Amino acid sequence: MSSNVPAAPRWRTTSISMALAVLLVLAAVILPSTRANAIATAVPLGTADDFAVLGGESVTNTGPSVVTGDLGVSPGTSITGFPPGIVNGAIHSADAVALQAQTDLTTAYNNAAGQAPDASLPPDAGGLTLVPGVYNASSALGLTGTLTLDAGGDPDAVWVIQVGSSLTTASASSVSLINGAQPCNVFWQIGSSATLGTATDFVGNIMALTSISANTGAGIDGRAFARNGSVTMDTNTITRSTCGGETTGGETTGGETTGGETTGGETTGGETTGGETTGGETTGGETTGGETTGGETTGGERPVVNHWW
Repeated sequence: MSSNVPAAPRWRTTSISMALAVLLVLAAVILPSTRANAIATAVPLGTADDFAVLGGESVTNTGPSVVTGDLGVSPGTSITGFPPGIVNGAIHSADAVALQAQTDLTTAYNNAAGQAPDASLPPDAGGLTLVPGVYNASSALGLTGTLTLDAGGDPDAVWVIQVGSSLTTASASSVSLINGAQPCNVFWQIGSSATLGTATDFVGNIMALTSISANTGAGIDGRAFARNGSVTMDTNTITRSTCGGETTGGETTGGETTGGETTGGETTGGETTGGETTGGETTGGETTGGETTGGETTGGERPVVNHWW
């Protein structure tokens, strides 16, 4: 017995097939860009959050550097060059606070290294504009010129940048934040050492397995953390980055910022332990009275050069 059910018109079958094809194409285009915004998560720093500079072996300074936030070393004990350097915060040399901060730094480093990458980076990140996400450089990464991080209007946007070996910036290079990006939400996980070239304007929390060297005039709006080696400074400004209205370098009362007390270990170069450091007055995110300017974002709003994802 033959069926009398009519077959679907050919035009209807063709239309359905075309609609499905369009949907598949749209999904392929939309999903990768959304994924970069969704996958990166802020790295918990634990007690290391209070520090602007933390070394494993030593912290060495030359010239009138200014550190806003705590400075410490553990398990090493050597902190030299303060003065002439200024610390608007507490100094911890191989004490319980520095030890715990190093323990928390290891946890943070592993957290950043363990996040799944959204995209790979070329050998030099200069000229790129990155939307929020996790980016990976399998070996060394350079920065020549400006790297722009575009939050797209989301103040909670996060960047995790994984570098397999070394990070090296050329002289006068910079990291620029636009559209609500915040320095506290930028994390650099470095597989060996980081070297910031002369007058580099850097942004983010550097977590290096070995060491960090900041050449003359380089500035960091963030943190310089070395797990096993040293942090070496030369006339630098390093300002502990904070999210929202939090103030670095101690307690804020009536607009005046007071630094923490110096504890643990001995600071060479003329500094006496146990003293109290008073930071400058804070006005609109700018810290004065120590010749420090912190929290300022360089580069401003600039055209997007190249989105990389």
